[in-house]
Amino acid sequence: MEYHTGRLIDHVHLRAKDFGKTRTFYEAVLKVLGIPITASGENWFQVDELFVDGADSDAVLSHVHLAFQAKDRAMVGAFHEAALRAGGTDNGGPGERDYHPGYYACFVLDPDGNNIEAVFHGPNTRSVESVVIEPTS
Repeated sequence: MEYHTGRLIDHVHLRAKDFGKTRTFYEAVLKVLGIPITASGENWFQVDELFVDGADSDAVLSHVHLAFQAKDRAMVGAFHEAALRAGGTDNGGPGERDYHPGYYACFVLDPDGNNIEAVFHGPNTRSVESVVIEPTS
């Protein structure tokens, strides 16, 4: 089965009630995935297409399902463990799902209640590791 990704989403913006807890959570799970935070400030950070900032006390929080790509089943398990240690709540431990053959995932709730998944789609070959965007003048 061939499928394409990387064409639909420009970025995802999450609002954090307790920015410190939320940053600690994402630093831990992203470290397991081998993806560094690429930019940050006092009350925000960015990694690839994900932007997270601290919400004002009267702001509406995001409540989304966000799935991160894992390189293998072991990485899904390590993600789940790191997420729980960093303040996440279990929402479905690592295991096969019936979404398609080879779909192996776990689910956790981040400190703000977002449903965060790590998924490995089974052995596959990628056309490229990442999309490179170069501004033109």
